[in-house]
Amino acid sequence: MKSKATKYKQRIINIWNEVAPFYHNRWAKNEIGPFSVTNSLIKSARIKSGYTVLDLACGTGLVTKKILTRVGRGQVYGVDSSKSALDIARKWVGKKQNIHFILGDAETIQFDTKFDTITCQYALFFFPNAQKVLKNMKKFLKKNGIIAMSVHGKFNVPYFDSILKPARKIIPDYLPKYPDMDRFGTKDTFKDVFVKAGYDRVVVKKLLFRYSPGTFSDYWNNYKKYLSKPLKEKFNALNKFQKANLQEMVKDNTLQYTKKNGKIDFPWEILLLTARS
Repeated sequence: MKSKATKYKQRIINIWNEVAPFYHNRWAKNEIGPFSVTNSLIKSARIKSGYTVLDLACGTGLVTKKILTRVGRGQVYGVDSSKSALDIARKWVGKKQNIHFILGDAETIQFDTKFDTITCQYALFFFPNAQKVLKNMKKFLKKNGIIAMSVHGKFNVPYFDSILKPARKIIPDYLPKYPDMDRFGTKDTFKDVFVKAGYDRVVVKKLLFRYSPGTFSDYWNNYKKYLSKPLKEKFNALNKFQKANLQEMVKDNTLQYTKKNGKIDFPWEILLLTARS
């Protein structure tokens, strides 16, 4: 019988294999919204020419591609559990002798090399056992090496909350309760998981970016259009009245962020962490 964690991991893999093209084209490659933090993440990692760097949960390769411009003849490894995301990354980053994309599980993956730096953008909250991942990564980080990660903040990301809070009221099981996706969304909880895993000199910075999804109609229709299959099935199971009620609740939540021209302007809080092995 499959464990809760195993079932969750497979669900996440299925979702990312489905949504990777949309995620890349609409978000990552254009570095909009939360992906505005990418350059700050790279800078905080202090990558130098000749380094060997791991980009954990590399997705479609946004961070990986930027790392390549910094390492010169150094080596870059990109690891992800989604084959679809890695296929996009290989095509987007291009064929180079010093880039290695690997399909693998962050909890159990093993390497024959050690890394000067490890980066990870918007993935820690996806790992059901973050401690296991961080301890595994620490084994392959050189002494005094840097690990740099970013996550979404817990209290100031209305792009998600404006829809998810009312959606959960109407569809109680809309999102799985396991694992808690917000569990690293404060400076203290983010820092604590690294301290517990044995890292030193843990520093967390809070950054604020902005993102406009356009008008409410743009925001609402794009959300529905790009829902992953599990969420789309739950949304489509609502009756006409429930859908209208949900839409109205979401619209009410966006009013405080809507400008006179009708465009929504969301703040987006990001936490950026660095630590040493």
